[in-house]
Amino acid sequence: MMMDVRNLPWIGAGLTVVDAADASLIGRQGHVIGETRNTIHLLEGDRALTLGKAGISFSIDGFSTVIDGSLMRQRPEDRTNRNYPKV
Repeated sequence: MMMDVRNLPWIGAGLTVVDAADASLIGRQGHVIGETRNTIHLLEGDRALTLGKAGISFSIDGFSTVIDGSLMRQRPEDRTNRNYPKV
């Protein structure tokens, strides 16, 4: 059985913004270098970018699931142990 991407650690994974309240963020992509309760930190090329989880939907490279950031607003250590309803 494959692990749910919402429970995996995202540090080092590629992330692509697929929908956002701010249209200029759609299509932005990079590698996750950090995560807090409310934000995701990306390395986009040689530049660090901080995104608010509440305002974006994103996908993690290698997974087809689109994740609603507003539903992932908990600490990373809590998120990895949480049971989510099936999508």
